[in-house]
Amino acid sequence: MTRSITILGATGSIGASTLDLIRRDREAWQIEALTANCSAAELGKLAREFDAKLAVVGDESCLDALREALSGTDIEAAGGAQALCDAARREVDLTVAAIVGCAGLAPVMAAIERGGTIALANKEALVSAGAVMTAALTQHGAALLPTDSEHNAIFQCLVGNHFDDVARITLTASGGPFRTWSQEQLEAATPEQAVAHPNWDMGAKISVDSATMMNKGLELIEANYMFPVGLDRLSIVVHPQSVIHSMVEFRDRSTLAQLGPSDMRVPIANCLAWPKRMDTPLEPLDLVQIGELSFFAPDEERFPATRLARNAIHVGGSAPAVLNASNEVAVAAFLDGQIRFTRIAAVVEELLNRYSPQPARSLEDVLALDADVRARATEILEHYAVV
Repeated sequence: MTRSITILGATGSIGASTLDLIRRDREAWQIEALTANCSAAELGKLAREFDAKLAVVGDESCLDALREALSGTDIEAAGGAQALCDAARREVDLTVAAIVGCAGLAPVMAAIERGGTIALANKEALVSAGAVMTAALTQHGAALLPTDSEHNAIFQCLVGNHFDDVARITLTASGGPFRTWSQEQLEAATPEQAVAHPNWDMGAKISVDSATMMNKGLELIEANYMFPVGLDRLSIVVHPQSVIHSMVEFRDRSTLAQLGPSDMRVPIANCLAWPKRMDTPLEPLDLVQIGELSFFAPDEERFPATRLARNAIHVGGSAPAVLNASNEVAVAAFLDGQIRFTRIAAVVEELLNRYSPQPARSLEDVLALDADVRARATEILEHYAVV
């Protein structure tokens, strides 16, 4: 049976992996809409290849280029923030939410309000607007499928079980490229070194987040909303091989772990086929070749990001949104050579200390806070400038 799908963020890494899987079984899918921030030529090419009904650029200044890329076709073209939300509201079997950053918040909410099934790859949705999003999910009867490898692993381990039986959920972390580096080495780390992840092929921002361990902190916040077992039952372990993607321990002391290749097509395939399974082009996992699996406790002295994230969950209210926004600004400054690697967490901690944890009552509240935090973070960056 053919299923319909909309991909929000079709030209990014998650979108590319999703389309790669769909390309291998074209008869099973009808593409309703594809979106991108701009990348008009690439988006137009994808819309033509997959015979999409609609293509949308979030940056309206790119709309003319998109129309040119789609000339001679019947594919509808649209541009702007509202057009992204309109695309998300289209009636489909599955919406893949992979727009990076807070630009993805409103489209994710639009998909939720339609009451659809959303494969969520946008961290900001739950990190910045967790209370608002989870309330909307309940109100509109929408279903959320986790696409991050760690949360998807937990999702798979929990099938057929109840939260009351969970003793502990453990998120695994690769440790990034700087896992064994000294504090002195971290002080001198360059953007080129930070984005060279040993296991995963990711974008620059998420690669830096992996290097600081902030990526795991953000995932801890997401897990707190997705799997409400309590902060005391959520933990992190460093697992350099990235073979075990997460684990769930139950009260009978049985632990289930999900293993797989370090390739995002595995969790994406789980979401595409849910509640069934589908083929992927990946090689089988060869544990003999891997040889050994190792585990270490996180070092929150050298990598304080997970401590900051845990504190943000404990404080609640707006704290996770402050953490997310300030981290994005600090990472961008590091990538631009404005601050040192070790100052990323310092900027985040300073911003967390400046805000009282007021609860957000709407998406508008979240977006207003996000803008304010980014402005304040930009102001304080000069105190951490590289000399």
